[in-house]
Amino acid sequence: MSGNKLRAAILIISETASQDLSTDKCGPILQDVFRDDGGDQWEVAETKIVPDSILDIQSAIKQWSDGEDALNLIVTSGGTGFAVKDQTPEAVSPLIEKHAPGLVHGMLAASLAVTPFALMSRPIAGVRNKTLILTLPGSPKGAKENLQSVLKLLPHACVQAAGADSRAIHVGGVKKLEEDAGVPSGAASVIGSKTEGHAGPKAHTKPEDRPQSNDPSAGPTRRHRTSPYPMLSVDEAVKLIEQHTPPPQTILAPVNESLIGHILAADVHAAESVPAFRASIVDGYAIKHPQSGKFEKGTYPVALVSHAQAGEVQPLQDGQIARITTGAPLPPGATAVVMVEDTVLVAKTADRAEEKDVEILTDAVRPGENVREVGSDVQAGDVILRKGEGITAHGGELGLLASVGTAEVLVYRRPVVGVLSTGDEIVPHDRPGALRLGEVRDTNRPTLLTAARNAGFRAVDLGIASDKPGTLETTLRTALSTVDLIITTGGPTLERSLGGTIHFGRVSMKPGKPTTFATVPFKDPGTGRRETRVVFSLPGNPASAVVTFHLFVLPSLHYAAGVRPVGLPRVMVTLEAEVRLDAVRPEYHRVVVVARGDGRLYARSTGMQRSSRIGSFRGANGLLCLPAGEGTLGKGKKVEALLMGQVVGEV
Repeated sequence: MSGNKLRAAILIISETASQDLSTDKCGPILQDVFRDDGGDQWEVAETKIVPDSILDIQSAIKQWSDGEDALNLIVTSGGTGFAVKDQTPEAVSPLIEKHAPGLVHGMLAASLAVTPFALMSRPIAGVRNKTLILTLPGSPKGAKENLQSVLKLLPHACVQAAGADSRAIHVGGVKKLEEDAGVPSGAASVIGSKTEGHAGPKAHTKPEDRPQSNDPSAGPTRRHRTSPYPMLSVDEAVKLIEQHTPPPQTILAPVNESLIGHILAADVHAAESVPAFRASIVDGYAIKHPQSGKFEKGTYPVALVSHAQAGEVQPLQDGQIARITTGAPLPPGATAVVMVEDTVLVAKTADRAEEKDVEILTDAVRPGENVREVGSDVQAGDVILRKGEGITAHGGELGLLASVGTAEVLVYRRPVVGVLSTGDEIVPHDRPGALRLGEVRDTNRPTLLTAARNAGFRAVDLGIASDKPGTLETTLRTALSTVDLIITTGGPTLERSLGGTIHFGRVSMKPGKPTTFATVPFKDPGTGRRETRVVFSLPGNPASAVVTFHLFVLPSLHYAAGVRPVGLPRVMVTLEAEVRLDAVRPEYHRVVVVARGDGRLYARSTGMQRSSRIGSFRGANGLLCLPAGEGTLGKGKKVEALLMGQVVGEV
C-alpha cells in the first residue's frame, strides 16, 4: 500500500488502442471511477494497454501480482465477449488461485438491470497470490457500471487477500462491515446503484418524535405522519376479517351449469328413486322363474323385445323370454336376466329380422340376477347432498341432482367483487403510446380481476378513479350498489367520506404491510334494507397486491360464500435451495411447487422478491410461509406453503 491507500492497476485489452493510445476511452473513465466513487481509498499505480493476446495479458498480470511489491487490485477492460479475438477470460482464468463468483454475479446483475445483453459478457474474478483480479467489459459504459457495482466491497476483499486477520476484520459483524463500506443491507448493496432505487423506504426520525394529527377525519394538511393503526399479525387480521365479513345470504338456484361453484345451504333430499324401474344391467334375455323356483335350461320362444327407451312393455308369460338391452326396463313378471353369452340362437322369424327361438345354456340363473332393482342407487327421500357441500365442475354433484329430478336447491349466494384503481397518475395498461413523466400503467386492476375470477367469483371492473375531490367518493358509492366487496389499491378515505369502519390498517408481513380492511354501511335503495359492504385497500406494489388478495380478500369471499375451509390450501414442501429470512416480518415468498417421483412436494424460488416486481409471480403456484428470524432456512428444510394453483409434476 501507498500510505493508507490500496494500489490498483488498469489493464486495457484492445488491438486498436494498443496501436493508437488516443483511441482508449475506458482507461480515463475507470480512473475517474476510482477517484470519484472509491472513497479516497485507492491509488491507481499502474496503467497499461495490450493487444488481444493471451501471452501479453498474462505477462502484465504476472508483473503486477507476483513478487513482494504486488498490487492490491488489477482491473482489465476488454476481450470478455464472444468475438474470435476475445480471449481475456481464457488468459486470466489459469492465473486465478481463488475464484470469486460472488463478484461476478454482482457485476452481471448490475448490468442486467440495464440491458439483457449483459448476459453476453464473460467476466472472471478471483485472487492470484495477494492480488484481486477483475475483468470488465470493453465498452466504457459497461466497464464503468461493472466497477461501480462492486467497488465499495473491494477494499474488504483486498485487505483479506493481502493477509489481514479475518477474525479481527469481522469482529463487528456484517452490519459493521456494511457501515464501513457505505453499502445498504440486502441485495441492493451487491448489485449496484441501478437497484438502489428499489430499496425500501427509510425514515430518519423516530415515531415518538413526530407530531401527529389526532383528528382521524383531518384532510391532508393535518394528516397522520405515521400510521394510526396498530401492527397486527396475519392471524389476527384474518380473525377480524372472519368477524366482520357479513354472513352468507341464501338463494334458490336452478339446477344447471350456473350452479357450479356454489355451496349448498341445506340438505338435498331425493324426490325420486334411482332407478325408478327394474332395469337390466347386461344385454341378454329376461326370463321368468316358475313357481317351483327352478329355471330349466332349454329352448324358449322370444316373445318380445325391451329396449332402453320410454314406452309400454308387455308382461312376460310362463315359458317365454324377452330380448333385452342394457338399461332397459324388465317386462312385468320377469325375474332375472340371462347374459347373451349364455345363449345360442336356434331360429329366426320368417322375415329373418328378429330372433324366434333361443336356447338357454344354463340353469344356474337365480331370481334377481343381472337386475338393478328400484331405488338400488338412491331411494326417494334419501339425503343425497349435505349442507356445506360444494357443486364442483369436476365432481358428479350436478349429475346426481339431475338424476333424482331436483329442479332447484338452496345455496349461499356468491358475492360479487368490484376492482377499482385510484390515482390521477394511473393510466390503462393497454393505452397506446409511451408513458409521460409520472404516469404508471395499471397492472393491479387486470391482475386482481383475473385472480378473483379464477377463484370462481364474478368480478366487475370499476375502472380508474381520479384523486379529484368527490370523484373517488362518487365512484365508491355507485359501486356499493352493484357489488358486495370492493378491492382498491391506494387507500380511499373510507371513514371520512363513506362512514366506514377500518378494522385494521397495518399487518406485520412481507410484502403487504399497508393492507387495510374496512366495512361500509349501505342502504339498498330498492328494498330499504341496511346492509354491509366490505372494502379492501391493498398495497399499490403489484406483488404485494397479489399476495394480500390471497391471504385476506380470498378468505373474506369464502366466508361470504359459505366456503369452508377458507383461503388457499396449505401443504408442506421441501426447499430446493437456501432461503433468507427477514429479521422483522414473516414473509410470503413466491415459489414454484413441483411434485417429484419420490411422492414429495418441492419448492423453488421465483427469484428476487421485491414487492414492486410482479415478475416474481411468473410461474409461481405457491407462497412459502417464512417466519421472521435471522439467517436462512437451508436446502432440504420442510416449510409450510399456500397453494395458489395446480402443482407441477416432475420426474
